[in-house]
Amino acid sequence: MKNLTFKIIIPLTVISFAVFTKWWYALPVDAPDTMFRGFPLAYACDGWHTSLSLQIFVTEFIVDILIYFVFWFIFVFCIDRFLIKIKTHKWVTRGLWTISGLIIVWGIFLAINFGNNVFYIKRPFKMQVGKTGYHFIWQKIERPDYYECFPEEKSY
Repeated sequence: MKNLTFKIIIPLTVISFAVFTKWWYALPVDAPDTMFRGFPLAYACDGWHTSLSLQIFVTEFIVDILIYFVFWFIFVFCIDRFLIKIKTHKWVTRGLWTISGLIIVWGIFLAINFGNNVFYIKRPFKMQVGKTGYHFIWQKIERPDYYECFPEEKSY
């Protein structure tokens, strides 16, 4: 199983983490309405201090990565153990590692962002979630209507 972890599970974890996620339209305490992303926990949102920046929550990010890893580990383990023995070809392993390597490099580039991003160990504020949904990387997220998500905020 150790062999399959490095050949298949880690690259599939990185690829699925980048391709499939959840969006959260939320109202943080004492902050503007914000779109968060992350599955199952929100690990990133737009930065409030400057445009094109992010706020990244490290604990939630690590938990999300571990959940993706555990999912793929159980999935590959069950197939390898109970259905058929998985034998990976060299070109499949290289292809998966190439794609996941590009995703990792792109993620590092976005995270570095020349010092504009803010990193927190844990999200330092509470938030009221208005609406959530799942999406793939190629889908466009439409920002929900504020008053549809938070009707109690509407003033007449």
